[in-house]
Parts: sequence; structure tokens; C-alpha cells
Amino acid sequence: MTMTNSMLINGIQVTGDGEAFSVINPATEDAICQCNMASVDQLDQAVAAARAAYPAWRDTPDAERSRLLHQIADRLEANADELARIIVQEQGKPLALAQMEVGAAAGWTRYNADLEIPEQVFEDSDSKRVIGHRKPLGVVASITPWNWPLMIAIWHIMPALRTGNTVICKPSGMTPLNTLRLVEIMNEVLPAGVINSVLGEAEIGSAISGHADINKVIFTGSTPTGQRILVNSATTLKRLTLELGGNDAAIVLPGSDVDAIAEGLFNSAFINMGQTCAALKRLYVHESQYEAVCQKLATLAEQQVVGNGLDDTTTFGPVQNANQYRQVIELVDDARNQGARILCGGSPSADKGYFYPPTIVADVCNGTRLVDEEQFGPVLPVIAYQDVEQAIALANDCSVGLGGSVWGSDTEQAGQIARQLECGTAWINNHAEVLPHIPFGGCKLSGVGVEFGLEGLLEYTQLQVINAPK
Repeated sequence: MTMTNSMLINGIQVTGDGEAFSVINPATEDAICQCNMASVDQLDQAVAAARAAYPAWRDTPDAERSRLLHQIADRLEANADELARIIVQEQGKPLALAQMEVGAAAGWTRYNADLEIPEQVFEDSDSKRVIGHRKPLGVVASITPWNWPLMIAIWHIMPALRTGNTVICKPSGMTPLNTLRLVEIMNEVLPAGVINSVLGEAEIGSAISGHADINKVIFTGSTPTGQRILVNSATTLKRLTLELGGNDAAIVLPGSDVDAIAEGLFNSAFINMGQTCAALKRLYVHESQYEAVCQKLATLAEQQVVGNGLDDTTTFGPVQNANQYRQVIELVDDARNQGARILCGGSPSADKGYFYPPTIVADVCNGTRLVDEEQFGPVLPVIAYQDVEQAIALANDCSVGLGGSVWGSDTEQAGQIARQLECGTAWINNHAEVLPHIPFGGCKLSGVGVEFGLEGLLEYTQLQVINAPK
């Protein structure tokens, strides 16, 4: 398979003028492609192209923009196998999960294509009519992470285009290849300059967040990087959507049917090898069922087949990159040194590749690094509690608040407890489910703004009020 390593600016393939870097396959640690970062001058060229394309795209009839997004979804489906295999090679996830990512990306595109913004009528009296309508912002910059590289790019790009904005897309340098290919595919449908891609790390990210001709930045990634974007954007007061770190807690209520919920707990914690912002990352279980839940989760973990995502038998891929791999090892070793029980896993593979088995860690508590810090990998700490009030307090004892969940047979009780969790989304007998029509965002240090649904779409627009006498 030939990997696209070129950026695309104003419809033209461009090689970056900046530093060369290798894209590494985490299953083999081998370089699969060489790319070059953009220079700041090339970023300026991309912004200028998006700015020049903006008036015509803004004025494109709404139905035509909808049609073109559906056409992009058609192209995603036509190239699904290629995109999925690129994802596996640069991100590591099993092929079936990568195929799901591509399918969801096409579905999310179609959902956005069909979204409509209703006119708001604030007053319609004998004397006046006051209405609100939504205008696009201008140029939107998308900065995406390495865990769901195609899916999150779609989340950022499609509502921006749907509402009449033009886009600059900067993927993670860890996983740039499928996003570069995505932008190529989109340029088969869209006018030149409507969507552009650039590569780079801190220098380009900083230039994006401070750029006077970029009207909005949407970023998914770590809280420290989000904070830097917020500071850099202050002089231009550009709009921001920041979906930042999470350390999601789940509470299993006393009397829960362990057999009924165990698989849901496991899948919520280990989706994408635990490398998901809203994955379940801290599990609080009542002491009466603590050992039963721990052992059931360990059994499920031991059934996983860890390996290269392109192997048919693999159910569990590698950690995506060396830094995250070392972080996972360090957090588990720290917990072990403090007396934690490692019920399964707990040691990196001796083979080449960033392989770390799904690991269940018992007998830990708040104050342990593995509990307090977002592990963002294939490890789940399980913490015992004595009463529900204690569990709520422990779950909320955290500086971030992306998601949370409550698990139990009494869904009314679970709902009452869920409302006490300090997080943007609280699930009941579920976790980490995101849907295109349901707004999603965090509180505390987990971000600013929301994505998805009409509320998410409106974040790409400016409200203008028209106040007219009759």
C-alpha cells in the first residue's frame, strides 16, 4: 500500500519545508513512512487558501453543501478498506476496530450532512419581528490526536464544513497518514482551498492557536496542550472547542448482577486498548462484591489475544507510541511497589512492539498515581468502597470531569447517583458511548464547549440577531 505523506494546500500536494520525521508502526516499531513538517510560512499559505475559498463556500446553497457531504461519505465507504489498513499500521488497533472507525466516520458525515439549523424567532409581535440566524465563523483549524485519528478528524471537520466554514486540519505526527488521505479524498469532491492539511507539532500548533486569520480552533488532546491553546488564542479571542483529558470514574452499586455487567465494564475500560478520552479509567466497587468483580474482569482480560492488528486472531493491539507505553509501565510498577495486587497482565511483552496486555489492578486507592493520573492505556485500577456516599466523593475527587457512570440493577437509584457525578456525561449501565445526535463535552479541566448534535453544530457559527420593525 502506498502511503500518502504529502500535505494538501489549496488543492495541491505539498511536501513540508520543515523537519523530517518517521511514522512508526507500534506493532513492529518499524518506520512505515517519512513525512516532513510544515513551515510556518506553509501554514500561512494554507490559511490564505482557506480564507480565499471561504466566501464562495459560505455562499454555497445549504442543500448543495449537504449533497457534497453525502458525496464525501460515499467516497469514504468506497475507500474503507484502504483507510482501515492505514489506521492499523500507524495506530495499532485491530483491523475490525479500524473498520468500525471508518464506518462510523462515514455515518457521522451523513448525520452532519442532514443537520439543519432552525431559525430562532425571539419576538413576532404587532410592532416588530426579531429573529436569530446563524452565520459561519470563517476559517476553522482542527488539531487531532493519535487515538482515533480518522474518527476525531471527521468529528471536527464535518460540522465546520456543513455550516459554511473552511478548514485547516493538523493531525498528530504519530498518526498523520489516514488524515492526509482523508483530505485527499475530500478534495476529490470539494472546491480547492475548502479543506487543507498541514503537519507539525508544537511550533505549528502554537502558530495555529495565535493566528489572526483563523477564527476557531477545535482541539482534542491533553489538558496542558489545551491550556496552551487557550493562552495563545487570547489576543485574537478566537472561538474554541477543547475536548481535553479525562479520568472517568464508574461506580458499581451494591447488589449488582456481576455477570450481567462485567463485559460492559471491561469493554468500556479497554476500548481501543484503553486509549480513549472517555474510557472508564477508575472503577469503584462496593466491598461486598469487590472480589467477584475483580476476578470476572481478570478472566475477561486473560481471554484477549494481544498482537498485530492485521492478524486475524488479534483482539487487542499495542499501545500506540513509545512515550505512552513507558507511562503505562511506570504507573503499573508504581502501584505494584505500593502493594497493589496485579490480577492479570502487569508486564510488557518481551517481543518487539509496544505490546502491553490488558491489566487489572486491585487493592489501590485514591492517592495512588494509577488512580489519580489518566493512564490512557490497557490498565484498569479497581477500588473498593464502603458506602455510596464515599464512592461519589472518591469519584468526584479529580480535577477533570469528562464522563462517568453508575452500574446497578436499580436504574432509578443509579440515575440519582449519576446526577451527583461531576462530569459532562454520566451513563447508566454503560460508558464511553458517544453518538452523533447527543451533545458531548466535559467540565472542570476536561474542556470547553460541546461537540455533536445541534448544540455542537452551533459552536461553528456566530448568532446574528435581526431586529426589524413592522
